[in-house]
Amino acid sequence: MRFLRKPVSKNEILQRRLLILVAAFLLAYNLALTFSNAARYHTWTASLTWQNWIGFATWLLSMIFLEGESNRLLPDHNPYLLPIIGTLSGWGLVTIWRLDSTLGIRQTTWLAVSSAAMWVCFRFPNLLGLLRKYKYLWLTGGILLTALTFFFGTYPAGDGPRLWLGFAGIYLQPSELLKLLLIIFLAAYLADRIPVSFNFIQLILPTFLLFLVALFVLLAQRDLGTASLFIVFYIIMVYLAVGKKRLLLLAGAFLGIAGVLGYKLISIVQVRVDTWINPWLDPSGTSYQIIQSLIGIAAGGVFGRGPGLGSPGIIPVAHSDFIFSAIAEETGMAGTFALYALLAVLAVIGLRIALNANNQFKRFLAAGVTVYTVLQSILIIGGNLRLFPLTGVTLPFISYGGSSLLTSFISAALLLIIGQDVENENSQPVHNVPYQVVGSFLLAGIVALSLTNGWWAFIRSTGLQARADNPRRSIGERFVQRGSIVDRDNNPIVSTTGTPGDFHRSYLHPAMSTVTGYDDPLFGQAGVEAAMNDYLDGIKGNPSSTVWLAHFLYGQTPQGLDIRLSIGLPVQQLTDKLLTGHIGAIVVLNPDTGEILTMSSQPTIDPNQISEKGSEWLNDPTSPLLNRATQAQYPVGSALGPFLLTSYLEKGYSLPALPSDLTSYLKGQTLSCAIPDQIITSWGQAIADGCPATILVLANNLGTNAVLNSLSNFKLNDSPEFILPVSPSSQMDLSKGLPSFLLGESQVVSFPMQMAIASAAISNNGYVVSPRLVTAYRSLQYGWVTFALSDKQKISNFNSTTVVDDLASTAISGWESLAIAGSNQGKVTWYLAGTMPNWHGNPVVVVVALEENNPLFAQQIGRSIFMQATLP
Repeated sequence: MRFLRKPVSKNEILQRRLLILVAAFLLAYNLALTFSNAARYHTWTASLTWQNWIGFATWLLSMIFLEGESNRLLPDHNPYLLPIIGTLSGWGLVTIWRLDSTLGIRQTTWLAVSSAAMWVCFRFPNLLGLLRKYKYLWLTGGILLTALTFFFGTYPAGDGPRLWLGFAGIYLQPSELLKLLLIIFLAAYLADRIPVSFNFIQLILPTFLLFLVALFVLLAQRDLGTASLFIVFYIIMVYLAVGKKRLLLLAGAFLGIAGVLGYKLISIVQVRVDTWINPWLDPSGTSYQIIQSLIGIAAGGVFGRGPGLGSPGIIPVAHSDFIFSAIAEETGMAGTFALYALLAVLAVIGLRIALNANNQFKRFLAAGVTVYTVLQSILIIGGNLRLFPLTGVTLPFISYGGSSLLTSFISAALLLIIGQDVENENSQPVHNVPYQVVGSFLLAGIVALSLTNGWWAFIRSTGLQARADNPRRSIGERFVQRGSIVDRDNNPIVSTTGTPGDFHRSYLHPAMSTVTGYDDPLFGQAGVEAAMNDYLDGIKGNPSSTVWLAHFLYGQTPQGLDIRLSIGLPVQQLTDKLLTGHIGAIVVLNPDTGEILTMSSQPTIDPNQISEKGSEWLNDPTSPLLNRATQAQYPVGSALGPFLLTSYLEKGYSLPALPSDLTSYLKGQTLSCAIPDQIITSWGQAIADGCPATILVLANNLGTNAVLNSLSNFKLNDSPEFILPVSPSSQMDLSKGLPSFLLGESQVVSFPMQMAIASAAISNNGYVVSPRLVTAYRSLQYGWVTFALSDKQKISNFNSTTVVDDLASTAISGWESLAIAGSNQGKVTWYLAGTMPNWHGNPVVVVVALEENNPLFAQQIGRSIFMQATLP
């Protein structure tokens, strides 16, 4: 006896092929997830992940079963729906397994239950009739079931909103089913009333009363996300029935009023709206989730970090409310845009099924479940993208949650059943416009998601990933070796130690912390670590193909590149030692190249302990995190002497007679030479000793404009471009006269590095250089690659020969100047020194600034550093 097989239809072949493609995608995704640790650790000996295959096997068996049963029981169903459902549910399942294997087991179980529920729906040919006939019973039962949470409600994770009913470890969230039951009720009621009732009030009043009861229950539960969706679902269902566009305007006004009242009266609404409007105000508090969501989306970029290679678990509740961010981080815009495409296709197919349905009930029901699935997806994804305030609802088919997954599968089953029936001659006429409006609304929402996604993942990606509160960077550095920082002779200053997965930064010379900075997951980055981060992380300096390949294969940056500083450790260590116990800064600079040979600031920190003591240091009144060499604003006072003297002699003026009294008296303050009671017989000696009377004489003879030009020529009123943060330009306040401007309350302020740049011009025949701290990086292909030198600027008509001769010291082979600045409330000691122009050897300038009145000590350490720095 021969058995005849039913011919395979084109729809069956199409559905099967699409499901095979989906299975291949999930197979590849699970393989990538299994070997993700090998990629992350760059070794095959890393532990592999196998548990996720339980979920894949369950998904595969479920889809094979549903594919066969849908063809047998619903031979004319739409062939695209089941592949879309399979893609979304499978993608969500593998993502949940990636985030938490315990939750993965539970979701796998719920997937099997949901698939069985879909099959049961297929088996009941009169299911739609029962739903329509007992519409009041279904909705009332759903409301009562939801109301039970007031008395028996629980939260599966322990402490939280009591929106679930639990028994024997199984939890059900009734409000998820209530969404579907409301849609079924509205579809049945409106279909029964149209075209019998044309009175708008009579048409909607019963539905409105039941809607208000359901809404009240949800609001009392503080399930505000579901309550918001209820309002939107109700409005759209009624609009589809009556087709009056003014209803949408009234609904918009109602939603606006409800939103304002909710913001004023309900604290959680206020918090969510505030974090939506400006999440940057509290990035580590109420806005933590949304900020980390945006950073995760930015980290995904175009192609994503790769399955298992991102850090989506940083976001609290990533498996539920923020599962979209987890997908975006590991699949990038390529993955999220594919997700948007699936939602758009689902919206179009669902509304086409609605338009082709053979009665009003099926039409309304198909449209309702389509809107439910797509609109809820838009709202929760929009919340992750900061396009809308966060609603706290699930992403259908994808988010963790048995109630959500079961409701989504039942909704999809209803859509498949309705799509089985085709329009016939007895069907009621269809008004296409409302469906077109709703479809356009849904598609516009998906387009808005795509544009917003592109904004965060592409345009704002670099800025978001560079934020100090982005822990993904520090997590990545535990697996990829960061470049070292070395001195001018390639002696290590900062290095990376450990093994993949346990790499950490080691600061070998902690006293240099204000230069090197730190790299910490909690406190972010500072100093050279921050300024040269892209080289140290291997993003710059490597070929773009190397960077792209490392990102594509491992979801990581390539190996970091070493950078070389202009600082020499012997002089730096001497400087740090001499300055210990004092507050101030020292800068040693090459006046010919602008290279920073030494930059010391005290007090300082040990960056190896930044995680433990960072908060303490932030609140320390001595500001140990401040780099006083580049950021401290110190009064200059009579330390301006060498520069004013140079400008004076440039103009060809003859020096007047030296004032008999070199002390100045200004508003009750007595300003003396740096080292009083010395016999001073020349202008050079008076300037070198910082006698304030000489400054006033020179300034008065030069005039206000010439004084300002002198400051401008020496760049004392212009903060230089530098890789480390520098103080802003000094404000030139001449409103109180030259004496006050030079020596009094409104006097010029500067920082040590700025004074070193000005001093370099005296030692270098009037050439003003740009400061240079990082000189080269070590390319993996070409070895050390030197950064280009900046152009030097020449001060016109400059001739420093006379000046350096006048300031020449008998103690060092160069010129020097000493000065006291400030008021009685706080004194600053300046020491300036430099080699002679046309010096044969290592040219240097030395600037010492001490926050104390101690000229002899400043002179002593300045001379020691000068002699060490000029050694061959």
